[in-house]
Amino acid sequence: MSAQERVYSVEFFPPKDEAGAERLAKARKRLGALNPEFYSVTFGAGGSTRDRTLETVRDIIDHDGIPAAPHVSCISSTKDELRDLLSTYRDSGVKRIVALRGDLPSGTKHSGGDFRYASELVEFVRAEFGDQFKIEVAAYPEFHPQAPNAEKDLENFKTKVDAGADAAITQYFYNPDAYVAFMERVEKMGITIPIIAGIMPITNYTQIVRFSEMCGAEIPRYIRKRMEAYGDDKESIRKFGIEVATRLTDDLLDNGAPGIHFYSMNQAGPTEQIWKALDLDNRK
Repeated sequence: MSAQERVYSVEFFPPKDEAGAERLAKARKRLGALNPEFYSVTFGAGGSTRDRTLETVRDIIDHDGIPAAPHVSCISSTKDELRDLLSTYRDSGVKRIVALRGDLPSGTKHSGGDFRYASELVEFVRAEFGDQFKIEVAAYPEFHPQAPNAEKDLENFKTKVDAGADAAITQYFYNPDAYVAFMERVEKMGITIPIIAGIMPITNYTQIVRFSEMCGAEIPRYIRKRMEAYGDDKESIRKFGIEVATRLTDDLLDNGAPGIHFYSMNQAGPTEQIWKALDLDNRK
């Protein structure tokens, strides 16, 4: 790991209604006390929550004192649309973005926009805005589910880095060996940007199984069997899921991970428990 301090960040999704907005506001307030490096804010397939993402980002900037990094997808977007969106973010005080290809809306096979790959988006942002944004991109230690093979996935990642990415955030994973092996391979390719490990505390077993099937993340057998044994005991599932994520975070930091990105699911408790258990404030 470099001499730079580790980066700890938190991801939220934009709320769908007033009740969701209240829950998110409470989570942001609690996690803001931990002083993370930034909050990232997602959006739906095909940019379906773009307006709510912008609204959430502006609210964070205006009220939280924490930098906000919107996810920006190139799927279904034209250059003019992205130029306008990025200009709006810049003028709102955004200094960093998470540049993604994004998911196609359900039932569609083509984006219909000017871009096909995240590397093209990174290249576009650099050409249009220079260094006005710090750009994070996605990385897949267990490889992108749509990649034809592992080698092609690594090539695609390097293309994003070469296009101008400053750092990367991984898809969540539960096997630390996958991250270590991925880091070894990208280092051999000459990639030196920080690759922050994504952590998803398990609080809902059915939900995490569904998410993992979509994104290609492997849930190790020992975790599956423990979760299945708990049945409908939600509290035991939550407790064990947070224990798993805490051990994983500890192992990753011990092995030199340059930071942790917490997929919060708009909940403060799991991230807060891991943060305090590992004393991340002093683990720089």
